Amino acid sequence: MTRPIIVFDLDGTLVDTAPDLLDSLNHSLVAGGLAAAEAAALYGFVGHGGKVMIEKAFAAQNRPLAGAEHDRLYDLFVEHYSNNMPGKSQPYRGAVAALDRFADAGYLLAVCTNKFEMMAVRLLTELGIAHRFAFIAGQDTFPFRKPDPRHLIETIARADGDCDHALMVGDSRTDIDTAKAAGIPVVAVDFGYTDRHVREFEPSTIISSFDELTLQLAEKLIAASRG
Repeated sequence: MTRPIIVFDLDGTLVDTAPDLLDSLNHSLVAGGLAAAEAAALYGFVGHGGKVMIEKAFAAQNRPLAGAEHDRLYDLFVEHYSNNMPGKSQPYRGAVAALDRFADAGYLLAVCTNKFEMMAVRLLTELGIAHRFAFIAGQDTFPFRKPDPRHLIETIARADGDCDHALMVGDSRTDIDTAKAAGIPVVAVDFGYTDRHVREFEPSTIISSFDELTLQLAEKLIAASRG
């Protein structure tokens, strides 16, 4: 019998990493001569990895960013973030209980994130939940990454899952677009990191807490996607 699988995004979905991402971003911005970003601005920067965060932060302050300087500041971001992991980051309320709920029901669990794989594995390990996932894919696991649907499809394959019995959970347009392109239903959380409400990107459904991510909901969405 095919086991169903749920694939989670990481930052802003499973784990609230915003305080640590902001600290590391500001460490880089100040080193580059910019003003520190406000917490609210972070939600418009995340979703494609640290390098894009820095690029968007520079653009928000109307400052040019040369390639060599971009690389230098990104290295500072990675060093600061890595040295302070897991910092203040914590799983969202109800996230661990949801993992238990689906694992107990026989679901495979996986992570598909645009964080570097090494950092994703380390963060989840230090939070004590890495062992729950059949596979953890980062932006460098494959030669493509979200919103390329192959990132999600290959994550499912590596976890020994089946795309016809899969569900994605994410917090951003990147996650929603990825799942749609892969033909996989997607649950969007509305508490994550996006500067526009996830309803604008038309996910399969929206939840405001992990208590709403029930077995019945998952089964309904997976069944509907199979016609």
